[in-house]
Amino acid sequence: MRGLPHISSVPPNRIPSLDGLRAISILFVLFGHLAGTIGFPVEKDFLGLSSYGVRIFFVISGYLITGILLSEIERKGDINLTKFYYRRTLRIFPPYYAFLFTIGILSIYKLLDLSFFDWVASALYITNFAQVTSWNVGHTWSLAVEEQFYLIMPAILLLGRKKAVAILVLVLFISPFVRLFTFMLFPDPDLRWVSFGFQANADALATGCLLALFRSTLDQSSFYQRLQGSLVFLIFPLLAIGLNYVSQPRIFMFFCVTTINISTALCIDWAVRNSSSFPGKVLNLRPVAYIGTLSYSLYLWQQIFLNRNDPGTLTSFPLNLILAIGLALVSFYLVERPFLTLRQKLEPKLFKN
Repeated sequence: MRGLPHISSVPPNRIPSLDGLRAISILFVLFGHLAGTIGFPVEKDFLGLSSYGVRIFFVISGYLITGILLSEIERKGDINLTKFYYRRTLRIFPPYYAFLFTIGILSIYKLLDLSFFDWVASALYITNFAQVTSWNVGHTWSLAVEEQFYLIMPAILLLGRKKAVAILVLVLFISPFVRLFTFMLFPDPDLRWVSFGFQANADALATGCLLALFRSTLDQSSFYQRLQGSLVFLIFPLLAIGLNYVSQPRIFMFFCVTTINISTALCIDWAVRNSSSFPGKVLNLRPVAYIGTLSYSLYLWQQIFLNRNDPGTLTSFPLNLILAIGLALVSFYLVERPFLTLRQKLEPKLFKN
């Protein structure tokens, strides 16, 4: 553990276990994308772990962003939207556009497959609706969903807690019907927006938002506290992972996705509340938390190397994983962390309170 560098840009008041949960999320994505690559012992992502890893990220994002915004509303009675978007911009844009700039240059010299349309769609954060074809930016759909969420969520919370809860519960209720309806109306599996569109994933984010909104209520529920401490609670991680195995698309889209989202949110809440338990201690181990801290850069760069459809040397295991981790480290230490440090230095000067 001594060999791991100290990450000074990480604030000391991080929510316990969240970095560990991010680590699990990115490890699921890495495993799912490694499956089927040359040299990797597993040929198929049979549990859909790559998709589930992204779903965990969505629930965590909804929970974290809502918690941050709620805290500001409780302290100041309002949301400083300029400050919110300032923080999001310096957190997300620099590593993302450094990635796009690099692969754009590589594509110009025919070293990487990427059309101009796919690059522009990625740069505009619309790949969850635009019909991009390049694997190398295929993962940016989830980042597009996140950005669209950042545009919407502050406005929802500014309507007031009761209205926000009503809207989010409505999203939770209608999303399965929207997924099923769009799938039945557009059964073409190549239509990205059917599964990747914001409407197909909004309830994952909404579930995390509701967890943040109801956390104080759950604190006061003796039934919920007993449930968290009982063996019955084990059903939720089993459901969260096991239901990804369901291959019937109508059942999965209508029933399984919602159950997975809620089960995942409950598992996240358990991990945060029980950071001193054995699983909690594992999630908060420094090496595990370190992987979670690297998760954004890892997610960006793994895509071009963990490609089961490319038989090349650079996409063969274990070199593909080594390259993905190596470039993620470069991205984190040369781009992501410096901009996080810059954000911290400039914030007191730009925003007085």
